[in-house]
Amino acid sequence: MTASVTTTEAQEGTAHSGFWALTLGSIGVVFGDIGTSPLYAFREAVAGAAGHGQPATRAIVLGVLSLILWALFTVVTAKYVLLLLRADNNGEGGTLSLMALGQRALGRRSWALMALGVLGASMFIGDSMITPAISVLSAVEGLKLAAPALDHYVVPLTVFILVVLFSVQSSGTARVASAFGPVMVVWFSVLTVLGLWHIADDPSVLAAINPVYGVQFLLTHGTIGLVTLGAVFLAVTGGEALYADLGHFGRKPIQSAWMFFVLPALLINYFGQGALVLANPDHTTVENSFYRMAPEVLLLPLVALATAATVIASQAVITGAFSLVRQAVQLGLLPRFEVRFTSETHAGQIFLPRVNRLLLIGVLLLVLMFRTSSGLASAYGIAVSTTMVCDGIMGFVVIWKLWNWKAATAAALIVPFVVIDMTFFAANLLKLLEGAWVPLLFGAVVVVLIWTWRRGASILVAKTRRIEVPLTDLIKSLEKRPPHIVKGTAVFLTSDPAFVPTALLHNLKHNKVLHEHNVILTIETAETPRVDLAERVRMETISDKFATVRLRFGFMESPNVPKALVIARKLGWQFDIMATSFFVSRRSLKPSAQSGMPQWQDHLFIAMSRSANDATDYFQIPTGRVVEVGTQVTI
Repeated sequence: MTASVTTTEAQEGTAHSGFWALTLGSIGVVFGDIGTSPLYAFREAVAGAAGHGQPATRAIVLGVLSLILWALFTVVTAKYVLLLLRADNNGEGGTLSLMALGQRALGRRSWALMALGVLGASMFIGDSMITPAISVLSAVEGLKLAAPALDHYVVPLTVFILVVLFSVQSSGTARVASAFGPVMVVWFSVLTVLGLWHIADDPSVLAAINPVYGVQFLLTHGTIGLVTLGAVFLAVTGGEALYADLGHFGRKPIQSAWMFFVLPALLINYFGQGALVLANPDHTTVENSFYRMAPEVLLLPLVALATAATVIASQAVITGAFSLVRQAVQLGLLPRFEVRFTSETHAGQIFLPRVNRLLLIGVLLLVLMFRTSSGLASAYGIAVSTTMVCDGIMGFVVIWKLWNWKAATAAALIVPFVVIDMTFFAANLLKLLEGAWVPLLFGAVVVVLIWTWRRGASILVAKTRRIEVPLTDLIKSLEKRPPHIVKGTAVFLTSDPAFVPTALLHNLKHNKVLHEHNVILTIETAETPRVDLAERVRMETISDKFATVRLRFGFMESPNVPKALVIARKLGWQFDIMATSFFVSRRSLKPSAQSGMPQWQDHLFIAMSRSANDATDYFQIPTGRVVEVGTQVTI
């Protein structure tokens, strides 16, 4: 009896310690983006409402604080923390996971859902460029107060920090990530202490808890109120990351960290900034409301801590972009990118060299174009608000079809959130000429790339299908006129096992031989993040010389063919890897006047196809066992 009690207690202790470890990890990774918003969100909202260079009135301060408070409660807490975190796709979250979950709930492929998923994902990648730029820039700008003589070094120092940050991505984030949690705990603790200290400057600031102040501000300030609402939205940017990181930490740790630590710290700090401005309403306090909270002697340490926090926020969103692009590749939305694994124990820690370079170029261009965090603030909100609108609409499909709610009930729950998100979207759209065009342009480019890739791939499949030979017909023909048989096993990769792979046809045509054992290998991507090992391999014997093998991987997994074939061996497929040859068809695409796409899209698709990572590397097939067969196809 004593032993069993001790074992149970040990298990409970392990689960308890694991929960707190995940909670600490979520504080370090999940909340980095939203956790650094106090650096600029309140400042931008109040300064925009009062007019830059003008003192802030009590109505403005209380109105902005009320809007920030209720935006955090509705958009982040109610929509993401309490609702969408429950809409997990086998434990995974994020825009593309929600899209795949919605497709599964409908039981068919929906182009409307795919369009929403693609748009939301495109804007998330745009956010991955803006977040490092605005976060690090806003932190380094604290030097203007600590040492005004260093004003001219803000942009160069920001560029240096960002270049270093992107340069270390190839070495992996495991070591840095271990320090994320403790650093962000210190950051949120400092936010709380600074806020509590300054709330005493004017305790009447707590009246902003009443939503009436926010409503009155919007009703009495007209267009300025709507523009200010776009700045208020900066306080909730990063809320979508709570859902995107669901698979890494789980629902309970994320919810606990937000409700009991992160949210109180953010609200206390925002109210502290509000009280400070009420006590000192001049424009210098408004435009530096965060750093004015610290005593002069602690200003430089606060700048250093803020810089560390923003680097962590940037790191989290960069790795999020890597994961999102890999999901897009697995779902067939983009060509294959080179994926490098930076950890032997954590499959989610990956590095995509090409994506890293493109993100760095984009981030540096943003910093050099806008040069201040205030300039970048206009470009920030539109990307996140678009993603949130897409998440809300797709969430309705999941609640309605997967959770089996009545359509009216599901709409009554989700429509208010979508209306709020669309209001924020409209408010940010007013800043179109001030910088909001940047993420919209970037999102449009990504959408065009995905649309071109999907359209070109479907045209290519349809064109090759017309000249393909059914596999059963070939087998019958070979049985009547058998070619020369050679020993060993040949594996032919194809997307459709019902038809003869091009590489097999060319092998018969040019080499005039057939292997003793031939396997038609198809690699499929499931609409779930991961596939159980029992469902990984499906084998079917067609004849004494032919068999088909289907390998299924989740869209969060990296397809590793050799490891999967080990499972196939356990199922009865006896083969020697050193006597097995993998045949891969390499297509050389040429534009055609009758392709079905405009000429510019033909050339774009061909360029994307040529830039795709080699299939043998992507599927991790031993290069020494691969035979490539080239074919020329017009599109």
